[in-house]
Amino acid sequence: MCRVVDLQQAVLARNDEAARTLREELAALGTTVVNLLSSPGSGKTALLEHELTLARERSVPVAALTADLATENDAARLARSGVPVKQILTDGLCHLEAAMLARHLQGWLPEPTRLLFVENVGNLVCPASYDLGETLRVVLASVTEGEDKPLKYPTAFGLAHLVVVTKTDIAEAVGFDEAEFRANVERVNPGVEVLLTSVRRGEGAGALLDRALAAADGALLHNPVMGRPRHEHAAPADVTVTADVTVPSGS
Repeated sequence: MCRVVDLQQAVLARNDEAARTLREELAALGTTVVNLLSSPGSGKTALLEHELTLARERSVPVAALTADLATENDAARLARSGVPVKQILTDGLCHLEAAMLARHLQGWLPEPTRLLFVENVGNLVCPASYDLGETLRVVLASVTEGEDKPLKYPTAFGLAHLVVVTKTDIAEAVGFDEAEFRANVERVNPGVEVLLTSVRRGEGAGALLDRALAAADGALLHNPVMGRPRHEHAAPADVTVTADVTVPSGS
């Protein structure tokens, strides 16, 4: 068991170093990375296509990378926005890593690119542990996924700078309890902003783009408790933190 933990820590440490290098290189180019994480079927691609289209209409230089285990379907959808898009096929890997992202950016990233949106693999487990050199980490959940989603995936939600709820146009039909969802987010990530969006109704249109632009301009971002140095770490009273996993107390 110790051998496995040591290996995992070594892999993450190597990724963190690659992420730091990538962040510095992109910062020198004036590019800010936005890392989007969610479960499959959250509506992440639909929302991102909408925000990319708005960015093009506002003449904001943006680009997007989308990752999947197979098919280039999401890249084709995002390309309808009219901005540069590239597909990454992970060949079974359940997450992106900083070095992988850097390789795909070589010789492709248009200049200038103010915002680079990265649509991570649809998974809230593995991707949560990997820094991609992002400035803004966004976790999305649809109203169909249940109000306890933040408690089931505390690392993903606990490290987010921003939480986005999608498909709010069907919230009433599926019995989504917004207050309960917000309370559960607050348990794992006190103080993080929660945005409500619906691509169909236009609710929250442009909000993600606005937050990303603010981050690019150096706005003070939310500081997740789980993301602070260990000597500053103070988990919420009802959350138990172990070496590798953070879980709500009593679950």
